[in-house]
Amino acid sequence: MVLKAADKLFARADVSSVSMDDIAAEAQVGKGTVFRLFGSRDGLLDALWATKAQDLRDQAESGPPPLGPGAPARDRAVAFLDAVLTFKLDNGNLLRAREATASGLLQSEQYRWMRDLLARTAMEALPTLTAEDAAYLAHILLAAVHIDLVDELLASGQTPSAIRRIQRAHVRAVLSSELG
Repeated sequence: MVLKAADKLFARADVSSVSMDDIAAEAQVGKGTVFRLFGSRDGLLDALWATKAQDLRDQAESGPPPLGPGAPARDRAVAFLDAVLTFKLDNGNLLRAREATASGLLQSEQYRWMRDLLARTAMEALPTLTAEDAAYLAHILLAAVHIDLVDELLASGQTPSAIRRIQRAHVRAVLSSELG
């Protein structure tokens, strides 16, 4: 009930203007209930993100190729980042709210999951990468789908399909190169 209320508010409002009071009122619960359930606004945003991204996670962890296990690593990384970009395009306000927090998006469970999956995939694609290099590469690939960058590209006239096409080409190129 609280997550549904938060999702409704984030979908239709300027994300910076949505307060915990607003969410509690929309869910018809006390503000204390919201804090007990999620601990903070970031906790609520992370829970909403996890709920909305569950299908993506299921597909990446146990679905069919190319997104799921069993696909060649480069193809899987391309499919995964394409799915992440699509998710961000479909849930822009939620991601704007979460990515703009001061608590550290890079420490969120959802981000760490995406980074770790990409790092493992990068090491499969480029076996000479160290774990440290693969983690750094994963951060770089995820930075390319940060909602601020996506918003800037859209504002400059790029279409979602053009952004997806360019992203796929760059991921293929990076994971086909000699990094070192």
